[in-house]
Amino acid sequence: MAVNAVLRQRMADLGLTQEELAGRMNAALLDITGRPGDVSDRTVRNLLSGATRRPIGRTRRALEAVFHCPLRDLGFDSPRTMSPPEDPVERRHFIAVGTALALTPATPSHGAPRRLGVSDVERLHRRFAGIIAKDHRHGGRLVIEHRATALAEEALALQEAGTASQRIRKQVYAAAAAFRSSAMWAAIDGRRFDDAARHMHAAQQLAEMAGDPYIKFRIWSHARTMYRHMGRPADALAANDVARKLGITRQDPVFASLGLARQGAIHGAAGDGTAAHRAFQQSQEALLRADPGAPRPVWLNAFYDQAELDSLALTAYLSLRDFERAEAHGHRCLAALRPHMQRSKAIATTRVARAQLEQGEVEAALASAMSISADAATRHPRVVGMLRAFGNRLECVAPGTASARTWTQHTRETWRQPA
Repeated sequence: MAVNAVLRQRMADLGLTQEELAGRMNAALLDITGRPGDVSDRTVRNLLSGATRRPIGRTRRALEAVFHCPLRDLGFDSPRTMSPPEDPVERRHFIAVGTALALTPATPSHGAPRRLGVSDVERLHRRFAGIIAKDHRHGGRLVIEHRATALAEEALALQEAGTASQRIRKQVYAAAAAFRSSAMWAAIDGRRFDDAARHMHAAQQLAEMAGDPYIKFRIWSHARTMYRHMGRPADALAANDVARKLGITRQDPVFASLGLARQGAIHGAAGDGTAAHRAFQQSQEALLRADPGAPRPVWLNAFYDQAELDSLALTAYLSLRDFERAEAHGHRCLAALRPHMQRSKAIATTRVARAQLEQGEVEAALASAMSISADAATRHPRVVGMLRAFGNRLECVAPGTASARTWTQHTRETWRQPA
């Protein structure tokens, strides 16, 4: 048996141990098929040792999802036949990506290259709006990241499809940057930070070619979130400062408000309560000054409003251990959230539950946590981790109580969480 040196090197490039690769493959299968994976350390050892030369089925799909490349690029023999998608969830994903790749033919079959125009850009914008909608419903899943990446590649393929004015070319580059920034956000939300950084670099290059300050703001704002979740508050603050120094924050108070609110969340994570409180006050003032009818990018209109400001304040005050103020912002957020923002609702509810628990309101905290949908509680990586932390904290605050037993029973029977 020949050792698979290619796979070993790809793992080294990502800093993955055998156990970590198995974990990522299982997470990928959960996202793709809707069912938890059963990849073990032994599976990975067989892949590395050469005992498995031609992975098939779930193993193949998990490997390709983790490394974002076909099997042949990982040192394996290609499968003799391509098995169909495993279940309706995955089948819908493959159909969706196929539809994206059929956006437009690369070149006409006869004659001169086609001329790109406004209709091509509008089709890209409609697909981008679809990505935004999926993110607000689900968030963090590999299928969203992969679809956004495929659409970015299709947007770039348009550049080779024919001639276009400089204005249209810039808009196509901006659309590609927008798709890449959505892939970046999905990776951040799914705690796949290496992948997020890779998408960030690609998005930044495309945004520069587009010369679009709005998408630059989005990318740097996402970078702030990525660094904050990675425990790098100095880098988070620096990234947010880049976004806040763009001219659009002086032109539109909504951009100024978002930048200040995110700055407040960073100060909260860093333990600076005074700076956080000041940032949120300024953010609120800026939002109140904004013209609600002014034209803004679809991605901004889709998520930033009073509810998001309160969500960021909830995050900051939880970090500062000001649990009463955190809970107040949490309730305001939940009351104002738009119905389609299911992911945001689950995250805010989990944080409210934690704030209640830390104030000794065990029954209220339990009711809040148990109200989260099974879909979010078992399939959204960030919510899964937050609820696990809630359960651990509940065991510390109320060990052996009826509340702790109720929570354990709920997670086992209602959500059927994988061990």
